[in-house]
This record gives sequence, C-alpha cells and structure tokens, in this order.
Amino acid sequence: MTSTIIYNGNLRTSCTHIKSGNEIITDAPTDNNGKGEAFSPTDLVATALASCMITIMGIKAADLNITIDGTRATVEKIMASSPRRIERVNIEINFPENDWTDSVKKSLEISALNCPVAKSVSEQMLQNVKFNF
Repeated sequence: MTSTIIYNGNLRTSCTHIKSGNEIITDAPTDNNGKGEAFSPTDLVATALASCMITIMGIKAADLNITIDGTRATVEKIMASSPRRIERVNIEINFPENDWTDSVKKSLEISALNCPVAKSVSEQMLQNVKFNF
C-alpha cells in the first residue's frame, strides 16, 4: 500500500503516506465549493508533475557528475470545464548559475519531460515547461 485517505468532511481529506507517516491535507478549491485552505487534489497533480521532473533531473545530474541543488520550479495549473479537469500545467524550472554544456542541458530537459508523472497523466493535459539555465 502507498497511502490511506480519510474524508474529514467539508470537502477536506487527510492523506497519510504509509511508509513515512507523513500527512497531506487537501481542500476543495474555492472555485469548486471549497475553502481553498490547502492543496486541492488537482493542485497536487500539477505539483507532483514538477516535483517528479526535478527528481528525475536530480538522478540524471548525479549520472552526469553535476548537481542541480537549489533548482526551483513554479507551477501554474489551468482548469477547464465540461468535464472539469486540468487543461494545462505551466512549469518554469530555474537552475542555479552553471557552466553546463548544451548537451548536458538537453539531457536534463529530456529526463524531465519523460518523468513518470509526465507519462502517466492524460495526453489531453498540456504540459508547458520552460527551462531557465
């Protein structure tokens, strides 16, 4: 098992990671009858996409004997209706100052765009990713 989820009422859940015991609270967003006091489930999907990209780039960086420590990403999730879904995720990844070759940069980009979350979400969800080296 990966996790357990408890519905707390008022469109809020408590999600517990089995192995670590870490907990995440979710709330429905304000545009969908919620309070928006925590990540919504769709916020977590968009955030997981960027987190996965950075994690996979970290693995590739280790293979390349470089570090991406300090890399940051911003995430913008755009919703659509009929049916309600994530239409687009805009991700901007900012790397610390570096002197990497174009080949290294391309390798990091390819790794990110092929991360497991990117390959698991619907192809209807557009993934716009900007890499700032």
